[in-house]
Amino acid sequence: MHIDWNAFTPGPALAGGIMIGLAAVLFARVVGRIAGISGIVGGLLRPRRHDVGWRVAFIAGLVAAPLAWRLAGHAWPFELEASGATVVAAGLLVGVGTRYGSGCTSGHGVCGLARRSPRSLVATLAFMGTGFATVLVVRHLWP
Repeated sequence: MHIDWNAFTPGPALAGGIMIGLAAVLFARVVGRIAGISGIVGGLLRPRRHDVGWRVAFIAGLVAAPLAWRLAGHAWPFELEASGATVVAAGLLVGVGTRYGSGCTSGHGVCGLARRSPRSLVATLAFMGTGFATVLVVRHLWP
C-alpha cells in the first residue's frame, strides 16, 4: 500500500469536520431533528403534511453546494474506478443497509455518536467494519 503524503490535508479535513458538526447542531436546534440523510430522503417517500419543505431544502442544499463550489471556479480531483453497474449495486447495498440499520453514517456516525447513543456506536462500528472488509477484499484479495 502506498500513502501519498503530499495529498494529506489535515487543515481542510478538520475545517470540513467542524462545519459538518456545526451544521448538525444547527439543524437539530432549528428543525429539532437529526441530520440523517437517509431519514430525510426516506421521509420524502412517505411525506407528511408540513414535513416536505425542509426535507426538499436540505437535499437541494446537498446538491447545490458542490455545484456552487464548482461554478466558483474550484475544481476537485475525482476519479471513479468502477463501472456504472458497480456504482448502482453499491448504491443499492448502501440503501438496504441504511434501512436495516435504521440510519446512515450522518445519522449514526455524526449525530448519534455525539449524543453517546449505544445503538449508533454499534451501527457505526458495523458499517465501518463492513467498509474496511470490503476494501480489503476488493482491493487486496480479489484476483
